[in-house]
Amino acid sequence: MKIIRTRPDAVAAPSELVTGAVHIDELAAPAPPSRVRVGSVRFAPGARTHWHRHPLGQVLHVTEGAGLVQRRGGPVEPIGVGDTVRIEPGEWHWHGAGATTPMTHLVVQEAAADGTEAEVDEAVTDAEYAAAPAS
Repeated sequence: MKIIRTRPDAVAAPSELVTGAVHIDELAAPAPPSRVRVGSVRFAPGARTHWHRHPLGQVLHVTEGAGLVQRRGGPVEPIGVGDTVRIEPGEWHWHGAGATTPMTHLVVQEAAADGTEAEVDEAVTDAEYAAAPAS
């Protein structure tokens, strides 16, 4: 057992993965053979991930604010505190904050056997982002 009482500061997500200000607090990344990763991700208003997919899927659970999620080919969906989103393995998607509202979500995912956690594609365009329903 290990109790972590003091966490390092959250780190800014790399710009090749996101648009806008996004900070990640790694909560759990146990040593192998575990491949489970858990984090808390904070999005400033308007911030979002690029299109991406995970080899073994991903679970998001919104803890603060309100945001958006979209799978490729589907509508932009609003998400809020208490919502849980299950993203299927290999499903192209993006997620982020609303245009005027920050959002924080927990993220749980498992890395593939080769260590791959995600494949990242192009940025979500402003037009794609603007297709979100009015809140």
